[in-house]
Amino acid sequence: MYNVEIDKKWQKKWEETNLYKFDKNDLDNKLYVMEMFSYPSGSKLHAGHWFNYAPVDSWARLKRMQGYNVFQPMGFDAFGLPAENYAIKTGIHPKDSTEKNISTMEKQLKSMGAMFNWENEVITCHPDYYRWNQWLFLQLYKHGLAYRKKAPANWCPSCKTVLANEQVKDGCCERCGTEVTKKDLTQWFFKITDYAEELLQDLDKLDWPSKTKAMQRHWIGKSTGTNVTFKVVDSPVEFSVFTTRVDTLFGVTYVVISPENELVDKITRDAYKDRIEKYKEQARKQTDIERQSITREKTGVFTGSYAINPINGRKVPIWVGDYVLNTYGTGAVMAVPAHDERDFEFAKKYKLPIERVIEGGNSLPYVEYGEMVNSGNFSGLSSEEGKKAVTKELEKMGLGSARVNYRLRDWLVSRQRYWGTPIPIIYCDKCGIVPVPEDKLPVKLPYNVEFSPDGKSPLLKSEEFMNTTCPICGRPARREADTLDTFVCSSWYYLRYVDNKNDKQAFDKEKIDKMLPVDMYVGGPEHACMHLLYARFITKALRDMGFLNFDEPFLSLRHQGIILGPDGQKMSKSKGNTISPDSCIQKYGSDVFRMYLMFGFDYAEGGAWSEDGIKSMDRFVDRIERIVNSTKEALADGKNSKTSMDGMERELNYVRNHSIKSVSEDTGKFQFNTAIARIMEFANALSKYLQEGKKNLSLLKDSVLDFIRILAPFAPHFSEEQWQNLGMSYSIFNEKWPEFNPDALVKKEVEIAVQINGRIRAKLNIPTDLNEKGIEKLSLSNQNIKSLLKGKDIKKVIVVKGRLVNIVAK
Repeated sequence: MYNVEIDKKWQKKWEETNLYKFDKNDLDNKLYVMEMFSYPSGSKLHAGHWFNYAPVDSWARLKRMQGYNVFQPMGFDAFGLPAENYAIKTGIHPKDSTEKNISTMEKQLKSMGAMFNWENEVITCHPDYYRWNQWLFLQLYKHGLAYRKKAPANWCPSCKTVLANEQVKDGCCERCGTEVTKKDLTQWFFKITDYAEELLQDLDKLDWPSKTKAMQRHWIGKSTGTNVTFKVVDSPVEFSVFTTRVDTLFGVTYVVISPENELVDKITRDAYKDRIEKYKEQARKQTDIERQSITREKTGVFTGSYAINPINGRKVPIWVGDYVLNTYGTGAVMAVPAHDERDFEFAKKYKLPIERVIEGGNSLPYVEYGEMVNSGNFSGLSSEEGKKAVTKELEKMGLGSARVNYRLRDWLVSRQRYWGTPIPIIYCDKCGIVPVPEDKLPVKLPYNVEFSPDGKSPLLKSEEFMNTTCPICGRPARREADTLDTFVCSSWYYLRYVDNKNDKQAFDKEKIDKMLPVDMYVGGPEHACMHLLYARFITKALRDMGFLNFDEPFLSLRHQGIILGPDGQKMSKSKGNTISPDSCIQKYGSDVFRMYLMFGFDYAEGGAWSEDGIKSMDRFVDRIERIVNSTKEALADGKNSKTSMDGMERELNYVRNHSIKSVSEDTGKFQFNTAIARIMEFANALSKYLQEGKKNLSLLKDSVLDFIRILAPFAPHFSEEQWQNLGMSYSIFNEKWPEFNPDALVKKEVEIAVQINGRIRAKLNIPTDLNEKGIEKLSLSNQNIKSLLKGKDIKKVIVVKGRLVNIVAK
C-alpha cells in the first residue's frame, strides 16, 4: 500500500543517482522551467505553495519523458517587510527567523519530490546574491536609468515606509490594508518609463494569459494626443497640457492644474494664497485613488490668474483642482465642460461657461466624436480631421505638438526599512553623490541595528554603517540609509539561477544567452503590474547595456488559482481554516496530495479544499495498485492468452491511445484536472478488461506499462514503485513518453441509442461506416424495438449518425 515511506525511498534513490541533474552539455534540448520563488515569511509551506509547485513539476516531468533536458531551479525571496515586522513583534532578528524558515521550507519542498535543481538555489538575503543587486543598481545609475529626486511618495503609516504605486490597492497598503497618505521624500527611482513603448509592443510576442497582458497595457497606458502650450496673462510663465481631444480646444473655458504642481505657487495671486494653501493641504491627505473616483464630488479653488487659449486668444481662468494628478501628463488639463463629464460637473458647480464645439447628441456633456462647430476656420471638420488640423496649426505657432503620453511612472525603489539590500551610494560634502566602487561590493547589511519603525530608515541609527569615507576624495562621508525595494531582488533572479556560484560577476553572458529566456514561468496573477513588469524592464535594460542578447525574460507564463479553506474563505491562521501539507502527506503520501490538487481544481481557478476529495484520490491510488497486482498475476499465469483482437481488445486499445493523446495535450495546456480524468478512464478500461476470462496478455502488459508511464508525472513516487513492482528497470523517468497510434482511434463500431418517441429503448453497436439507411434498417430489425413498435404506425425515423436514432410512432 502506498504511503510516505515510499516517498522517502524514491527521493533517496533519486538523490543518490542524480536522476534529475541538469545536463549542461545538452543545451539544444534545454527546457528552463520556473515557478515564482516563495517568500519565507511563515515557518512552513501552505497548500497554495503546493498548488503552485507540484502541478508545474508534473508538467516538467512529462516534458522530461518527451526528451527535454529540464532545468527547474528553486530559491527564496528572502528580504522584505513581513520578516521585519515579525522581528519588531517578537524580538527575533529578521536574519535569524528567515534562515530558520528557509531551512524548514527546503525540507518541505524536498518532501514534494519535485525535480528541483537545488545546486542552483538562490537566497536573496545572502550577501553573495544582494552584492549583485547593488551591482545592478550601479549599472542602471551609470547608464542614467537610476536617479534621485524629491517627490511626494505613497506612505504607509503602519508599515512606516514608502510604497510604489503598484503596491497601493484601492488607496490602501497592499500588505497591511492601512490607508495610504502622501509624504515628500527624496527617493531613488529606476527609469522604467524609457522602455514604456517597447514594454507595450513586445507583449504581442509573449505566450501569456490575455488578461495579464491587458493589465500591463492598461498600466502602461499609452495615449496619442497633443501637447498644447498656454501662456499666463501678465506673466512670463507658460505651461503645457496634454490632450487626446485637441479638436475641442475652442471649447476650453478654464484650465485646472494639480495642487502639487510647482506652477501653483508661481501663478497664484496674493489675495488667493491662503485659500490655495489650505486646499493643497487638504489634497495631500487624499490618495490618488480617492481623487480620481468618478463618484466623488469635484472640488477646486481659483488662483486669480488667467491663461491664453492659443487657438483663439481667449482668456480663461486657472483653477487648482484635486481631480487632476501631477503624476499623469503635465499635471494640468484644459477643461472643455461641454464635452467631458468631469469638467462638466466642475463647471456646473462653480458656474463656469459651457460651450459646445462638437455637434452630436441632444444633451451635454457630449463626449463622442462628431463635427466641429463654433471653431473658427476648423468648423465643419470631423473630429479626426480636426485633431490633425489643429495640431498642425499649433505647431506652426510654436504653441503645440503631437505627443505620445504614458500612464506608467518610474519605479520608486527606496524603502525606509532595514531588511533589504543597502543602496550602494555615498554622500560626500565635496563630491556629492558617489557610487560605491564595484570592487567594494557588497555593502553589507549590519546585524546589530535597531529596526523599530519611526518613519526614518533604521540604518540611520547605525553610526558604524553610516560613517564611511568618500571613494573619490577620501574625506568623511555618509552612506545612503534606504534599502532597495525587494522587487529588485526578483527582477533578475532568473538570470542568477543559471550561474549562481559565480563570484566574479552577476552572471556569465555566454551561459545566460544559451539558457534564457525562461521557457515556462508560473506564479500568481497578482504580480502582473509589479514583478512581471519590472523583470521585463530589467531584461531590456541589461540587453541595452550589453550584458545579454534577448528581449524578454519569460516566453510563456501561466497563473495558478487560489486554494481556499473548506469554508470557501481564503486560508489564514486567524480563521482556523488552513490546510497543512505536512499532515496530509504523512497521512496519504505526497502523490495523493499532489493528484488531489490537480484533479480537484481547475489550475487557473483554484477552489475550496475538500477532505472527501483527497480521500477519494487515496482510494483511486489503491485501486491502481490492485490493477497492477492483478496484471502481474495474469502475466504470471499466462494460460489464458490469445493473440486476436476482438471487441474488448479494440476497446481497451482505443482507450489506451485516446488517454495517451488526451493526457499529452491537456497537460501541455495546464489542464491537469482533465488529464487525470482521462487517466481514470484508462484505469476503468483496464479494470473491465482484467475481469474478462481470456486475455491478450501482450496487449494487457503494453497497456498497463503505458498506463504507468502516463501516470508517472502526476504520481512520481507511486509510479516508480509500481514500475518496479512490474519488474521493470529503474527509472520510469528514463522511459520515453508513449505516443498514440492514430489508427487505434478510428473505431470500427460505435454505440448508439435507439429512441421511440424520445425515450431510449435500446443501445446498439453498429459499424461506423454504415450509412443512414443502413442504420435505420438495423435499428428497426432489433428484436426489442420490433416488439415495442408492434401495432404502431411509424411516422418518421430520425438518424443522427454516430449518436442516436429516434423513431416517431403512433
